[in-house]
Amino acid sequence: MHEMKRRTLMLGGLSVLGGCSAISTLNDATKPLNTYDLSPASGSNRGGRTSRTLLVARPQAPAALTSDRILIKPDPVSITYLPDARWSDEVPAVVQTLLIRSISGTGRVAYVGRSDAGPIPDRALLTRVDAFEVVTRVDGTLEARIDLELTVINDADQRIVGSRRFAEATPVAGDEVRVIVAAFQTLLNTLLPAMSDWAVRQV
Repeated sequence: MHEMKRRTLMLGGLSVLGGCSAISTLNDATKPLNTYDLSPASGSNRGGRTSRTLLVARPQAPAALTSDRILIKPDPVSITYLPDARWSDEVPAVVQTLLIRSISGTGRVAYVGRSDAGPIPDRALLTRVDAFEVVTRVDGTLEARIDLELTVINDADQRIVGSRRFAEATPVAGDEVRVIVAAFQTLLNTLLPAMSDWAVRQV
């Protein structure tokens, strides 16, 4: 009888410990992460202007990038995320917003907006995100990479007007989150004006 009571108490204690572990895990999962935003960078405001409209579709991306987490590749076959940081939205939505604001900032297209709202478009911009990540190089240093494929189509007949890949990489000076985010912004400060100017020419 005493042995049975002892076992019951032990099992009860284990249940409590298991519950504490589950609560701890849940608390970690719901812990707010520091959020980081990226800024648009417009192309040139010089050159021809058009009365056409351009709608920017939500970019396609692999599952690992369809997230608001900052993706890290410690080696070619492994994927992880920065533990205490996130982007302001999922990567495809971040890229879509940056493209809209950067192209619109040129002032050379009558209307630039999202594909799920706005007028019937003359042109549509499709984007594929192939890389938006930090990789560890063979020498152990870090490198930020962005690789995007842009395609402009004529909305009326779905004809491809133009397609081009934009890719850049830059060393990251350390593993601090703000340094990593700054590296992404450095890449975008080069890529967004180039993508904006190219997209305007296709419209």
